[in-house]
Amino acid sequence: MSTKEEVLAKLKECIEELDEDLADEAAHEAVELGIDPITAISEGLGAGMQTQSDLFDEGEAFVPQLVVAAEIFESAIGIITADLSEADKAGTTLGKILICTVESDIHDIGKNIVKTMLSASGFEVYDMGRDAATADVVAKAKELDVDIIAGAALMTTTMPAQRDIITLLKEEGIRDQFKCMFGGAPVSPEWVESIGADAYAENAAEAVAKAKELMEQIRAGA
Repeated sequence: MSTKEEVLAKLKECIEELDEDLADEAAHEAVELGIDPITAISEGLGAGMQTQSDLFDEGEAFVPQLVVAAEIFESAIGIITADLSEADKAGTTLGKILICTVESDIHDIGKNIVKTMLSASGFEVYDMGRDAATADVVAKAKELDVDIIAGAALMTTTMPAQRDIITLLKEEGIRDQFKCMFGGAPVSPEWVESIGADAYAENAAEAVAKAKELMEQIRAGA
């Protein structure tokens, strides 16, 4: 029987090597050993995804690898959390995020990469796709009771839609119920700050890091 450390190492390796068979084996071993699911996900699978994220940022891994890594990640999580109640399963996610490309913007490759990285890092992600109407985004965020609203703008002409999301949240008196994170090629930290959003992310890896920071703020009541 493998030790806890060996199983966590296997869980990390299966994501780094895109090894589905190893993922299946390691996930079942984690269950047999009674390893805490959050530990297995964060210190094992999540650590492997961080490696993939770093490789992606360095131009040594590409979108297809991220997609495969995310699929293996999800499959392993399914095994690790199979016997948990729905409430316990919810406790293994880092938080709930609603992601979209904002209204009138039809670009979605960058948004899809961010979605993949967030999902593979342990967040529960709801994707509204591209050209997501501002009113629909706010309505869906309320319906799903998400923690974070993330919106990408890939053209300068669609950046105001990010501000519109903040404005509508304020008009409905629910701005403090959600953290808002924005990004996209023309978007800058200054723009995000000027519209009153909570975080700016330049790329997928930074989006994951910022989302984790926002969740810490939420848990701290900030």
